[in-house]
Amino acid sequence: MDDAASTSLSPIAASHHPNLHLPATCDPPTETNLPKQASWIIFGATGHMGRSLAKSVLAHGDKCTAVGWSQENTQEQMSRWDERNCLGLLCDVRVRETVRNVIDKSIEHWGNVDIIANCTGYGVIGACEDQDSYDLRNQFATNVMGTLSIIQLSLPHFRTQSHGRYLIFSSTSGALGVPGLGPYCATKYAVEGLIESMLYELDAFNIKATLVEPGYVRLDEPPDVTGGVGGAQEQQLKRFGHFWVKPPSAPYAGASSPAGHTKRVMGWLNDRQPVSAVKSAELVWQLGHCAYPPLRLLLGSYAVESIRDRLRSIIEEIEDWKHLSFPVSAEDEERDREREREMEQDQENDEMQEGE
Repeated sequence: MDDAASTSLSPIAASHHPNLHLPATCDPPTETNLPKQASWIIFGATGHMGRSLAKSVLAHGDKCTAVGWSQENTQEQMSRWDERNCLGLLCDVRVRETVRNVIDKSIEHWGNVDIIANCTGYGVIGACEDQDSYDLRNQFATNVMGTLSIIQLSLPHFRTQSHGRYLIFSSTSGALGVPGLGPYCATKYAVEGLIESMLYELDAFNIKATLVEPGYVRLDEPPDVTGGVGGAQEQQLKRFGHFWVKPPSAPYAGASSPAGHTKRVMGWLNDRQPVSAVKSAELVWQLGHCAYPPLRLLLGSYAVESIRDRLRSIIEEIEDWKHLSFPVSAEDEERDREREREMEQDQENDEMQEGE
């Protein structure tokens, strides 16, 4: 998964990579456990991770509705995705009716939908104080309310067919605070709580969900010079992906300001992010077909180490302060009082000895 090399890897090559397999406990697809053809909807299919996932899904022979963002893409661009196993549509997850339109058209086109992946996301890089109400509302409308709209509008279909799968792209920012991404982290924390709660409600309907938490992911698709998915002239993705950089105000403009941490990291990484988008997409495709999906799938050593360290620090802090919360028995209180009396008596004896 982690790989410092910048060499490209095609979805077909990734599917045959010897080390790209989910654990056997998940019952993932294998050469002896062939998956059935599935119908996907991929929201955010023209973004950083969504495009690689869509290509992986199609390379494996599944059917896919690839959904672009109406603020950045046109229907003409999405029509280039149209082929026998792919349908290109537009949507803005902030607008509930456009989500409904995508789901209804996908069901009509494919007959049913088995898996929904939400790769949409929007973030503002900047200090919390510098982000205005528009920045805040836009991030929550996209990341939280957009996710909730996708789930609410597709659940009736999943319940009717007695199966369904949600693959919700969260982030390491959904498990730890990152300076310069405060509101974005808040939206991802909200999504994590939403999915955890939802699983309890949906288990009886055979509907499953997984939070995909990637670390720093680089674009490593090979150049598409033959047309392929998205057409020969694929839209060039922006350097900062789905993030917008907020110019800092004076208090946060210092070269080493914590609020500038995220911008500095992303600028330093450039195209050296350690996690491969193509390899990640292969594992997410397997995740869509495995029988026993995990609640979370962490991708890359940064995600594993940073989240594990944060959880460890929380446990240590709980242990340090738990004595304030647990009730004390009467015997313990009496023992403490006896110990205090003994200490007072010892102190008095010491004082008397010093006086003599």
